[in-house]
Amino acid sequence: MNIKSFKLIAKIVVSSFVSQYSFSQKTSTNTTNNSQKYTASNKGKFFISWGGNRESFSRSDIRFKGTNYDFTIRDASAKDKPKGWHIDYFKPTKITIPQTNLKIGYFISDKYAISFGMDHMKYVMNDNRNKIIDGYINLPNNELGSQYNGNYDNEVFFVSEDFLLFEHTDGLNYVYTEFSRFDDVSSIFNIQNTDKFQLNITEGLGAGILYPKTNATLLQKDRYDEFHVAGYGLSLNAGLNMTFFKHFFIQLDLRGGYINMPDIRTTSNTAESASQHFFYLQRVISFGGVFRI
Repeated sequence: MNIKSFKLIAKIVVSSFVSQYSFSQKTSTNTTNNSQKYTASNKGKFFISWGGNRESFSRSDIRFKGTNYDFTIRDASAKDKPKGWHIDYFKPTKITIPQTNLKIGYFISDKYAISFGMDHMKYVMNDNRNKIIDGYINLPNNELGSQYNGNYDNEVFFVSEDFLLFEHTDGLNYVYTEFSRFDDVSSIFNIQNTDKFQLNITEGLGAGILYPKTNATLLQKDRYDEFHVAGYGLSLNAGLNMTFFKHFFIQLDLRGGYINMPDIRTTSNTAESASQHFFYLQRVISFGGVFRI
């Protein structure tokens, strides 16, 4: 091997080494930059959100029982009671007037979080319409509401406001714990800097209690409107989370669930109650923040 050939081989080896080192250094730098992004890891972060909702309810049978009566209204329908875009969502003294959602959570890993929340929904039974009623009413003749006395065998009955007013309007409060998963899908949309804008999809499973404040006037008895633990609920959630500048987010959620309330207070007499179970669908928009302590 002559000196010229040796120099050529040495040049190739050195060039190869330098190129490889430069590539490794570049890759290492990119990896370091990515790992340094605040949004690259969620574990240990807390989040809190506040928003509003609209909801729809399935039909349900509502049973009312107490001293001298036990009857069921079949296929009762209901609607929510929206406030719309309003300053009351942020006024502490009027915060229970609109339909609201509160959630506080903690990431136990990069993808999974545990949260606690309250969905403040509103349920208003549609009255002043014909419904099927089954059961009996046998009040003393000198008592208000005795004009409705009778035995009902799946009969068509006009459910007037004088006969029954039934609302969970302050409200249909679902207090729950949720286990959820977050997936960063920013790369699908070619979003490079997730510290400026990050797109996540989230799914969750929740369970909790129903703590309604039921506004009820039944058989012309005195109006009753107090908080009471009435039953339990289960929920499934799917959402789109848009995080801005690492710490602020807007989230759109579609939440469906099942509510079973076997012990709804309707009068001041603890021996009198109502029961019902139904499905619901909730559309939520919320605003929040995510941070490490």
